[in-house]
Amino acid sequence: MKSRNTFGIHFVLRIPKQQKNGMATVYARIAVNGRRSEISLKKKVAPKEWDDAKGRAKGKREEIQKLNSHIERVRTLIADGYHELVQQRRTITVDAVKSLFLGTAEDTMTLRKLVEYHNRETAHKLAQGTMKNYHTTQRYVEKFLKEKYRRNDIALAELNYRFILDFEGYLQKYQPKDHHKPLNNNGVMKHMERLRKMVNMAITMDWLTKDPFAKYKLHFDKTERGYLTKEELDVLANKIFAIERLQSVLDMFLFSCFTGLAYIDMANLTRGNIVKGIDGGDWLVTNRQKTETVVKVPLLPQASALIKKYHDHPKASNSDTLFPVISNQRMNGYLKEIADICGIGKTLTFHIARHTFATTVTLSNGVPIESVSKMLGHTSIRTTQIYAKVVEHKLSEDMRNLKERMAAVR
Repeated sequence: MKSRNTFGIHFVLRIPKQQKNGMATVYARIAVNGRRSEISLKKKVAPKEWDDAKGRAKGKREEIQKLNSHIERVRTLIADGYHELVQQRRTITVDAVKSLFLGTAEDTMTLRKLVEYHNRETAHKLAQGTMKNYHTTQRYVEKFLKEKYRRNDIALAELNYRFILDFEGYLQKYQPKDHHKPLNNNGVMKHMERLRKMVNMAITMDWLTKDPFAKYKLHFDKTERGYLTKEELDVLANKIFAIERLQSVLDMFLFSCFTGLAYIDMANLTRGNIVKGIDGGDWLVTNRQKTETVVKVPLLPQASALIKKYHDHPKASNSDTLFPVISNQRMNGYLKEIADICGIGKTLTFHIARHTFATTVTLSNGVPIESVSKMLGHTSIRTTQIYAKVVEHKLSEDMRNLKERMAAVR
C-alpha cells in the first residue's frame, strides 16, 4: 500500500552573519507533508567546497570524505526513523521524525503530559468544581486515545484539525457504561473548550508551534436558565416541614434564592461575612469562590430572618458557619424530595436558586441589571444579560395573558 505521506531529506549550509567569509555549518533539512525542520550536524565546511544540488561536500581530501560519510549515515538514520513511524502506523510529522533521530522521543511533550501539567499548575488557581471538570475531560482524552488510536499517548506535534474533529465526534457518540446520561451538545462543547485552553497553554509555552484549533469553532446551543416563578417561590417560602433535615435544606435553598449565592459560597459563610452597610442595614460580603470576585449583597428581610433562625444551631456553631451545611450532593437529593412534596415540576438545585434571585427576585422587580450583575459576582455584564432575556420572555407571557383577559371582558 502506497504511503500518503511526503518525505524528503536534503543537506544545506548555514553561514553565520558575522562570518560571511568563514566556515559554514552543515544542516539536515527534513521535509514531511509540506512542513520542514532542520538539524545541525555540528560539522563545518568551506562554502566553496559545497555542492548545493547534491547536498554534499566536493573534493577528495580525507576530511571531505569523512564529512560525506557522516552525511550519509545521518541520512540513513533519519530515513530509518521515518520508516519506523510508518510501520508503527503512527501519525507522521516532521517533529516526530526529528525526535527519533535526536533520541529525544521520550522527552517530547505529549498530550497526556500537557493535561497533567495543566491540572497540576492550575489546581491552586481554579475552584474545586472547575478542577473536577478538567479531570473529567482528562479521562475522556485518555479513553479517546485508547479506543480511537490504540495508543496511550500522542505527541503534541501530531495534533491537527482532524484530531480535534475526531475527539468531538467521539464525545458526541460516547455511550456511558454507568448510570450517567450521554453528553448533550453543550456538554461536548465544554470538554472541547477545556481541551482548547490546555492547547493554548502549550502554544504559550512553545511546546506547540501550530494551533490545531485555529479553524475550529465552538457551537453551543442557546439555553434558557431555569428559575422559579413568584408563585413557586411563595409555595416553598410558606412550606413548613416537621422533618428537620428537609426544613434546613429548604431554608438554605431559600437563602440562596434571596441572596443569589452559589452553594459553595453559601456553605463557607460565617458570621464575619455579615457587616453593616453604607445604609446602616445588614449586608453580606464575601468572595465568590469561582471567580474570586468580591460580592456585596444588602440582605432582604427573608434572608436576615433565615440567618437569625440558625444563630444558635449546634452544627452551625460547631463548624462556625451560618447554616448547618451538608454536601451539595446530599442537598440536591433532599431538594428533589422537597420539590415532589410541594408539587413543583422542576429540578431544584442551587443553580436554580441563583437564577431565581436574578430573575424573579431582582430583575422582575425593577432592579437595574448593573446592580444585579454586581450582586451575582459576574465578571462581565454579558453573563447577566442572559437572565434579562428570560425576564423579557416572562414580560411577553404576562402581556399575552393581559391581552387574553381584556379580550374576554369585551
